[in-house]
Amino acid sequence: MDMNMLSPYIRVAWDSIVEPPFIISERVLYDYELMYVKEGEVEVKIEDQTFRGVPGDLFLFKPRQPHSIRLLNGKRLRQPHIHFDLFYRTDSPEVKVSFKPLKAMTQEERRSFREDVTPLLDLPLPNHIRLHQPIIIEKLLFDIIHEQERKFPYHDIAAKGLFIQLWIQLLREVHWLRNPHLQSKQELLDRVKQYLSHHTDHEITLDELARLANLSKFYLCRLFKQAYGMTPIQYHVTVRLEKAKQMIQFTDLPLSRIAEMLGFQSIYAFSRAFRKLEDVPPSYYRKKN
Repeated sequence: MDMNMLSPYIRVAWDSIVEPPFIISERVLYDYELMYVKEGEVEVKIEDQTFRGVPGDLFLFKPRQPHSIRLLNGKRLRQPHIHFDLFYRTDSPEVKVSFKPLKAMTQEERRSFREDVTPLLDLPLPNHIRLHQPIIIEKLLFDIIHEQERKFPYHDIAAKGLFIQLWIQLLREVHWLRNPHLQSKQELLDRVKQYLSHHTDHEITLDELARLANLSKFYLCRLFKQAYGMTPIQYHVTVRLEKAKQMIQFTDLPLSRIAEMLGFQSIYAFSRAFRKLEDVPPSYYRKKN
């Protein structure tokens, strides 16, 4: 799924408080729902799995996915939640929240189902997430609810922007849950990343970075790629070329001088790096200016 195409539609945004006894019998939704457990405990059944939700937990219900909800321990449940489409459709404003099981739906109602695109993500999202940093998700949910309730001018655009922040934070949570070792090494990885960003005048080797991090270069390379999606050397080349693009566009320095200042062995190596990463020669950016 191309995240650059994300254009969410917020259908419902409520800060719901329900008192026991409270049960939502099995139903399927046309759209997606995010339900955050702020207070209380809840039993959630999704397809053939049963989950126990406690404060700080987040549930993601997907289109066509049978689920039911039941309060536990006789306590009230506070559940800020939103219903949404990940991609706006012309019928998005007309679709309602469903409380029906699939077998009770008409053929006309079934046409409202959204396609579940979450399996297309690099990290498919689970139904139940025990959040590492619940306060961030919680604040974004309440900000979306606030926008929907106040309905100030452009509230729908504001809610869309907030949702994109929430969705990215959710993807990060899943990434960290599946790579817990990155959490303990994050400060070290950030230090390596800053070192690469601040030393753009020469090529850096993995041996140099391994000494800085006090890790083997193979382990460091694997950690860095898991955290940032590229190796340290690939990241360093990217940073140097970004700086090169600025210098090409906003100075009159010869390309050979810029290549030298950024530690490339020759103008040919400089041009080769540009063509490999950008698919254009360095002179392309001077022409743009």
